[in-house]
Amino acid sequence: MKKLLITKWSWVIIVLFLITGLPAHGKDIIPKEPGVYIKAGKELKRLLPNIVFEDQQVIYIESNNPPRFILKDIEYFVISGKYDLNVLTLNPLIFFQPSPLGKHRYIFGKDIPFEMKKIKEDVYSIKPVGLIGRGYFSLWINDTAWDFILE
Repeated sequence: MKKLLITKWSWVIIVLFLITGLPAHGKDIIPKEPGVYIKAGKELKRLLPNIVFEDQQVIYIESNNPPRFILKDIEYFVISGKYDLNVLTLNPLIFFQPSPLGKHRYIFGKDIPFEMKKIKEDVYSIKPVGLIGRGYFSLWINDTAWDFILE
């Protein structure tokens, strides 16, 4: 009888440990500051903005040491803050030409379709529809592009 009681309590303790010790699955991570983030692994990694230029009706960005991520680690993107998401696009970046100073200029390729889900007020998750491959990409809103490389 005493052995059965100890076994029951052991199972109760193990179950409680598993319930409280495991991370909550399916819960979105909310960033603390406005910006654009990539959900990679168990954390959000912030992307730095890049300026969108226009010269002779060509819209481009100049590569500015974009962050690199491993393709298999990317789950989705998070946009936090007040942005006009009606003009948001996800684009591959295609080499255009070097600038007079030798920096590489990239133009925006064809829009990649994505699903947008509201997580809470002014926080949205962006997930590409279908497969996305390796390459140089950006999330683009008006005059700002958040560029990154997927390896």
